Amino acid sequence: MSLIRTVLQAPSFRKKVKKLHPVQKQDLDQAIRRLMQSPELGEQKKGDLRFLRVYKFKIAGQEALLGYAYQEEQLVLNLLALGVHENFYRDIKRGS
Repeated sequence: MSLIRTVLQAPSFRKKVKKLHPVQKQDLDQAIRRLMQSPELGEQKKGDLRFLRVYKFKIAGQEALLGYAYQEEQLVLNLLALGVHENFYRDIKRGS
């Protein structure tokens, strides 16, 4: 497994990140670094969300979900969504 070289952000992901406090952004950055090292850490979804992997981690003590897709052959990690569990999957379905 090669390390991810490129990280892309979806516009909806970028909007969520802008609203985070600096401490929360540090937690998110650590999670992204872990995914860049091992993109298979997240759980692969099934059905109409099979393009999506979800990585669970803590932001300031609260569980957060990071939705992403990665292209192994191109070494690209595409960050799609960030949020708490409530309405997370519904919002992703609406956006896709």
